[in-house]
Amino acid sequence: MIGPAQRANDANVLVIVLTFNSSGVIERTVSAAKQVSTNILIVDSFSSDATREIAEGLGCTVVTRAFKHYSDQRNWSIQEYGNRFEWQLHLDADEVLDAIAIAALRAALRNPAAHLGFLLKRLTYFMGRPLRFAGENSWHMRLFKSGHGACEDRLYDQHFTCSGPVTRLHGLMHDLNVGALSEWTARHNRWSDLEANELLRPSRDSGKLEAQLSSDPRKRRRLYKGIYYQLPPGLRAWAYFLVRYLLQLGFLDGRAGFYYTFLQALWFRMLVDAKLSEAGAVHARK
Repeated sequence: MIGPAQRANDANVLVIVLTFNSSGVIERTVSAAKQVSTNILIVDSFSSDATREIAEGLGCTVVTRAFKHYSDQRNWSIQEYGNRFEWQLHLDADEVLDAIAIAALRAALRNPAAHLGFLLKRLTYFMGRPLRFAGENSWHMRLFKSGHGACEDRLYDQHFTCSGPVTRLHGLMHDLNVGALSEWTARHNRWSDLEANELLRPSRDSGKLEAQLSSDPRKRRRLYKGIYYQLPPGLRAWAYFLVRYLLQLGFLDGRAGFYYTFLQALWFRMLVDAKLSEAGAVHARK
């Protein structure tokens, strides 16, 4: 059970990590996270590998819960466990904090000032290589004060929202994307279903991140995504590829950069468009 902290200075923060068959990376993720707090909760989705045993061996509390989608799993963990602590830090199983991020998180916890949420930048890896240009390198709020944060009610591309001031921290979450390319494409195939279904759902603006020009990079990104979906289906995937690979210099990441950008734009994004078209055709026949 989650109880008193092992160190007095991390008694106010719980680290929550979502896992599924994460034995190849969970030790690195937990080892880095323990430098922020030794209170670590693993919410596992019935892994069939050694994820649970490794996490327990590292001193983590492990609970098992069936996975529906990220928003459901994150909000359940917030309500059931996170709100027992003053602060909570949320990570995926393959997100490893670097030394700068660890120091920044510890400093923020010592002196949050008026801030209730903190953003970290995520560096994407693909085929074992960090993508300095082709990757999304997006910002995510992962540390927030309990009672002020929740995960958006979205099937895909969810962000945590905060009811108070948010600021950015230095350092990186290294999104290692461990596993074979076949696993990557299988995940993205599932995610394309979720993205298409999200776009077909009735609009739910309540509790969602606003899409607007803002100092918050997540809100700007959400605005750009809205513009993307106003472009013609199919064509927008090609435009996305050209922007990411040429204008954002994705080609400088070499072979990994090309494959990542190609698969993100001309496979994953095109697949979403194809599934939206398929859904429209089915609806038209009814």
